[in-house]
Amino acid sequence: MDEYQSAFMHLAAEEAKYGLAQKEGGPFGAVIVRKGEVLVKAHNEVIKRNDPTAHAEVMAIRKAGALLARFDLSDCIIYSSCEPCPMCLAAIHWAKIKYIYYGCTQEDAAKIGFDDAFLYEIIRGEHPAQKIGMAQHDRTICWEAFKQWQKNPNDDLS
Repeated sequence: MDEYQSAFMHLAAEEAKYGLAQKEGGPFGAVIVRKGEVLVKAHNEVIKRNDPTAHAEVMAIRKAGALLARFDLSDCIIYSSCEPCPMCLAAIHWAKIKYIYYGCTQEDAAKIGFDDAFLYEIIRGEHPAQKIGMAQHDRTICWEAFKQWQKNPNDDLS
């Protein structure tokens, strides 16, 4: 990691500390960089927003998307103070971000009470029981929006 990357990681770590000082959420921070410049900084705001999805990476993606007025962040890099959880990793994927630098590992997070091992086991199909009930219902009704999308994909998104 070069000096610029270290500087961006330092900002992510500082953002995590800032969020803690504000008592807004867990000890996580993220920075999104575009063309070598900091685009946005964010921290975990789960407590502040009463929103379990308000993780640092998700908050940074939301801010960057709003700032750039687009959902495609493929020209950006994300720096996170911790290895992204499955939800954040999915959000990074959907934002088309191609590279993640992270500080602490998922094992480090588990040591302080943020254990996502169960989720990773479910994703890999290794957990014997799924804790959320799931059932398909009324597919025909829901398929109508899919058919509409097939006719005109991205019609209202450009």
